[in-house]
Amino acid sequence: MTQRLPPSLTPLDTLLAALLRDIDPVAAEQLPLIEAAGCVSAGMPLLPPHPSRDVAAVDGWALSAVDLVGASSYSPLPLAGLPVWVEAGDAMPAGCDCMLDVDAVEVSGPLAQVLAEGVPGQGVARAGSDIAENAPAAATGCLVDAAALLLARVADVDKLSVRRPRLRIVNVPGATVTLQMIADLASAAGLDVSAHQAASRDAASIAAGLDVSDCDLLLTIGGSGVGRADATVTALIERGAKLAHGLALQPGRTAAAGRLGNVPIVALPGSPGQALAVWLALVLPLIDRMSARRPRRAVTLPLARKIASSVGIAEIALLAEEHNTWMPLAMGEWPLYAIGRSDAWLLVSASDEGFAAGEPVGAYLMRE
Repeated sequence: MTQRLPPSLTPLDTLLAALLRDIDPVAAEQLPLIEAAGCVSAGMPLLPPHPSRDVAAVDGWALSAVDLVGASSYSPLPLAGLPVWVEAGDAMPAGCDCMLDVDAVEVSGPLAQVLAEGVPGQGVARAGSDIAENAPAAATGCLVDAAALLLARVADVDKLSVRRPRLRIVNVPGATVTLQMIADLASAAGLDVSAHQAASRDAASIAAGLDVSDCDLLLTIGGSGVGRADATVTALIERGAKLAHGLALQPGRTAAAGRLGNVPIVALPGSPGQALAVWLALVLPLIDRMSARRPRRAVTLPLARKIASSVGIAEIALLAEEHNTWMPLAMGEWPLYAIGRSDAWLLVSASDEGFAAGEPVGAYLMRE
């Protein structure tokens, strides 16, 4: 049976609201740092202060600033005893609150004199200056990035609490490049990704991989169109999925989405550009809800030239940042070179006719 699109396409807002309905964040889990990277923080452990006490930030002589008043190369100040030499990272000796460079102190046998003044805290890392006491490695709802991992390692924390939704991808033969792109995007977004390759493009082979028993989100790639060999939507319906096929989104018109049981499913087109557009418009909001991620930040810049859009269908424009403006690269259809050059994407709603040149628009970054 040939798949067909319905006479009218489902509005993007309507389908997205249906997908997000009753979707709660997945349970938090403790993961080793290497696995937690890229995931969304579910509440980090409160870290101890670092350093735990005042330490030398540089190599040099540890002294008390109050004892050095008036010292200069023209008026050396004799010391009652030899100062203590301290390496960077060593604890500051009792009674010392500043560090002087090696050339600021002259030592001759048991005698020493100072050639410069010091100020309290000079060359010293105060207790808690790197990590304040009870600070989290990453705020709840934020990505566990390289900075969060650095804080955790410094504080000798080996596991972090994160939310990592489980994603199952079923790929239809012929969409391997798109599969690799989506799998890379999903891994970078902190998902636990498993991929299944359908044996062939027929509905029975595709249906064999539609197992939602151990995933929070199911994606299919390819076979969602109306070609003679397209059978993904047929396979989903035969498995009992409740679907809307045909999305008022450009690119991505042949996508489908709905539920299989309680698990949300999105059928992505096999074309890389169309699949990426549906990923941005439908899948990212689902992932963010499941991860309890804080809202993504839009970057507002004026448009370098106008964007025209048709009322009645949502469209996504690819943008490049040029001279502190957003330069439109592609609209409607996305050449691969435009995807590669894009810095951000802009969703033009179905009710808009576009934006004028010079108008400020808020776009979301392709890479965070």
